[in-house]
Amino acid sequence: MKYAGMPIGMWMLFGTSFEKNLVSVLQYTPQRAKEIKKDAEKRYREIIRNLPEFEKEDSFTMNIVNCALFSAFYLNLDRKPSLEDMTQYYKQSMMTKPMHWFCKMSGKNKFTQKDIEGMKKTAAFKAADRNPYSWNMDFYPYENNEGYEARFTKCGICTLMKELGIQEIIPAMCRLDYTMSEAGGTSDFVREYTLASGGPYCDCGYHKKVGKR
Repeated sequence: MKYAGMPIGMWMLFGTSFEKNLVSVLQYTPQRAKEIKKDAEKRYREIIRNLPEFEKEDSFTMNIVNCALFSAFYLNLDRKPSLEDMTQYYKQSMMTKPMHWFCKMSGKNKFTQKDIEGMKKTAAFKAADRNPYSWNMDFYPYENNEGYEARFTKCGICTLMKELGIQEIIPAMCRLDYTMSEAGGTSDFVREYTLASGGPYCDCGYHKKVGKR
């Protein structure tokens, strides 16, 4: 993947937030946080360059770029925090004002005909058949028009983080699904399994909130 376009944009959008939360969440000094960010940018560029180009129709490019960003910071920490701390760190770093706006806009479009058709198209595309750093999913609508489940059988985050030797923090990224759904305001997120924990798949269930059905 070229270090241009989305990768640069995501660094500009979230890099400062990841630096800030090294101090507020992980208790680094501001000076050390700046140093970690500088080293993390180099690692981020390296990770991105080693990724294949994603197909134009692949809707998961942003997911793997976020994973590369999070991984780059984690790999440059002086000490390895608990999973709980890394979950909070990732949440605080990602949920900036622009991200809250993005989630809210996504929530307004949730369960629309365009959203449903997009999910079906993504399910049929099966990008991970050609790119191990992407995702494969199946789409299961709930009865009575109460929402749907996206069931993932291949996960690019799992592939990349295992390759980097940091699979222990994959659940920190998984947890953001709940936060983003809550910020969207129109769905309740439910999950039973994750590939990261040895499950048969990752189930991402979106139930329409009462009053939205």
